[in-house]
Amino acid sequence: MKEIPKFHETFNPILDILKDGKPVHHRDLIKSVIQKYYSDLPKDLLEEKTKSGEILIENRIAWGKSYLKKGGYIHYPKRGIVQISEKGLNQIGDLKLKDLESESGLFDFYSEEKSKGISKETEIKSSTPQDLIDRGIAELENQVKSELLEKLKAIDPYYFEKVVLKLFKKMGYGDFLETPKSGDGGIDGIINEDKLGLDKIYIQAKRFDSNKVREKDIRNFIGAMSGDTSKGIFVTTSEFDKGAIDKAKFAHHNIILIDGERLVTLMHEYEVGVQIKSTYMVKELDEDFFEGQ
Repeated sequence: MKEIPKFHETFNPILDILKDGKPVHHRDLIKSVIQKYYSDLPKDLLEEKTKSGEILIENRIAWGKSYLKKGGYIHYPKRGIVQISEKGLNQIGDLKLKDLESESGLFDFYSEEKSKGISKETEIKSSTPQDLIDRGIAELENQVKSELLEKLKAIDPYYFEKVVLKLFKKMGYGDFLETPKSGDGGIDGIINEDKLGLDKIYIQAKRFDSNKVREKDIRNFIGAMSGDTSKGIFVTTSEFDKGAIDKAKFAHHNIILIDGERLVTLMHEYEVGVQIKSTYMVKELDEDFFEGQ
């Protein structure tokens, strides 16, 4: 399976692009490395982003360039320009992560972590600081989503319906109407896509602990629409079995299925049922500040 290169795996590709000794703008360097070495990666990998919104593969190459600079294999003759050094010319195609480990204390901070019992030292060393930040944030997000799903499975079913409608409101859908708790024909809420209510979306919200939504549930949901609309969203805290998925897929109506995993992902994204605990700022050198010195 193809993967985005680790930052240290870009060392030799970077040196190869610079081997003619000519100075290159850092943006052109990154573009050339991708074109020559990684253009065969799937589009979704080439477009994958870090938590801060940067293109991940470009971020990895930029970190590779940064470590090569610290190790003396390249230098920056002027702002935004990269050029290979004599030391770099002697290492083209043969530079490994271990070669930089002994250079100028680049990885000294890992020895302290090792003394604390960190067992994945090699994995850590193959990660950029951005990778470590993203990995930590991803682990925190997964933990919150897991806790959120457990909470949704335990709350009152009627309150769960309110949560779902609040989510769609936060996502930018129009005004919604909660249907009565009894005699609603399987419809828990109605979203008006336009102000006059001419275009409606019917909502069904099923708070299940472990039972899967089955074909019968989708069939009843479609029947409850009564010709009023062709659009529906079926939300559950559990999963949909194959029969339910096929029923929704091949129905004449446009039915969107949202299972528990997707539900908590949307709630996390739109900050429904969660709150921001901490905000961290990551700063970088302001090159413009030093212009014209």
